[in-house]
Amino acid sequence: MRMTANMKRHPIKRGTMVPRALLLAGLLAGAGAGCVTTGTFDKKVAEMAEHDRAAAEREKSLQGQVKQLTAERERLRKQLDDTTALANELKARLEKLGQNVDQLTSEKGQLSQGLADAKLRLDELRRQKAAADARIATFRDLVAKLRSMIDAGQLKVVIRNGRMLIALPNDVLFDSGKTAIKPDGQAALGKVAQVLSTITDRHFLVAGHTDDLPIHTARFPSNWELSTARAVEVTRLLVQDGMKPQTLAAAGYGEFDPVVANDSPEHRGQNRRIEIVLEPNLSDLPSLDGVDAAPAK
Repeated sequence: MRMTANMKRHPIKRGTMVPRALLLAGLLAGAGAGCVTTGTFDKKVAEMAEHDRAAAEREKSLQGQVKQLTAERERLRKQLDDTTALANELKARLEKLGQNVDQLTSEKGQLSQGLADAKLRLDELRRQKAAADARIATFRDLVAKLRSMIDAGQLKVVIRNGRMLIALPNDVLFDSGKTAIKPDGQAALGKVAQVLSTITDRHFLVAGHTDDLPIHTARFPSNWELSTARAVEVTRLLVQDGMKPQTLAAAGYGEFDPVVANDSPEHRGQNRRIEIVLEPNLSDLPSLDGVDAAPAK
């Protein structure tokens, strides 16, 4: 392949992250036309570098979410180890006291109760650790299956307020003040439905959110009505694309659950969103066995 004058004067800087296939295609195309202009070349290199930077930031965010879940698992692991040690200590003391049980009946009874309580706590910690491991596995699997959409900026998979959720910006789904889902939004939700329909042990809450700019129309007296109507439209489309209706619910939060302050157009754009929340399994929640209702006054 003959190198043009512009190509000689503009070598690729060392450290520039440019996919080889794309760069080669661009050079071949330029060679076929006779030259590659300086502006075109620099612009393409800048675009590729910006894409790499954005991808690196998204990867860093996802790694942070995994780190958060891993820390929770390690905390439960430590509690499990501490409780196991306590149970073993109580068991050893109980066995020793058994040799002189006539004289130490009272202490033995206390230790027996302590050992039983420790065993119950140990079982609960094991259950919590198993649930934490399952949440980490679900999060990683969800990220892997939606990786192409995450990299394209169509959605995010995050942990917020202890809940795992998929966040889709409103600008991908709706025009301003509208509830009709745009074609690109329909295509994105179709892919999401395919992934979520494989998670058979969860229920999902579709939550609509707006910025703090008020709306006053006959159909939407406030942002509550608008956010709820959008959540319902997304829910209907997810069902149409294969999800079971009994696993879905819709809700509108209006402007009252922002992720950032509504202090700039960019931040308002982040607050206008649809979130699909993975509801926790009932088995993951603390047991209420033995808890009596408060007496009526």
